[in-house]
Amino acid sequence: MDFRTVVERAQRLKHLHAEYKPLVLPTVWDVWSARTAVGAGFPALTIGSHPLADSRGAADHEGQTFEEVLAAVGPIIAAVDVPVSVDLEAGYGQEPADLIAGLLAVGGVGLNVEDTVHSDGGRVRSTQEHADYIAGLRVAADKAGVPVWVNGRTDLFLHADDTSSVLDEAIERLRALEQAGADSVYPVGIQDDDGLLAAVVGAVTVPVNSTAHPVKHDLARFRRLGVGRITFGPLLQFALTDTMKDMLGPWAP
Repeated sequence: MDFRTVVERAQRLKHLHAEYKPLVLPTVWDVWSARTAVGAGFPALTIGSHPLADSRGAADHEGQTFEEVLAAVGPIIAAVDVPVSVDLEAGYGQEPADLIAGLLAVGGVGLNVEDTVHSDGGRVRSTQEHADYIAGLRVAADKAGVPVWVNGRTDLFLHADDTSSVLDEAIERLRALEQAGADSVYPVGIQDDDGLLAAVVGAVTVPVNSTAHPVKHDLARFRRLGVGRITFGPLLQFALTDTMKDMLGPWAP
């Protein structure tokens, strides 16, 4: 993909985030799922690390190398004519500049980066460390001349036994990510809690990304809560798995 096309797709992704409230990015994992989502009318996509890993027989949580991920997502991105963001977990041990360079080389124009460092025993980055990494991504994208959409994710709620107990810390972290240059922020694990979602939305000025289940959740609810961006994580693939089992069940021996 030529540089001009990459820049145009990045600009388009930024525009879509302003146009749609919320912007729904179906989480895909191969060429078939990407083309199916585009055929259903979606103007942009994201590739999820968990469904991508499952489709390749690999483990999530950086069970693939960065090079393997790039080789896998390249054909997906090339198969559609819409902007594609890529979940790059905690960065696969890469420096921010190398992560941006690899993403752009395969035509990706957005990325999701979390604070659980799977390559280092699953530790969680400190607020400052994660903000510094996000800032590095912003600087690298700017130097490359591409307005890459950076989605800064925190797993604090996911790791907490009591999600409400980490709300203040999570808000501090999300605000730090915003100040570091994140275009949107992604507090994982609170998609079913109206109060926590509303609190996070009210605490930052950039779009808040929420995970959603394509069948069990309601788009109007997320819109009412002010969520600015929706992705499915592995839940779209899980839902299709359930449907496939139901379809195949009567044919099983």
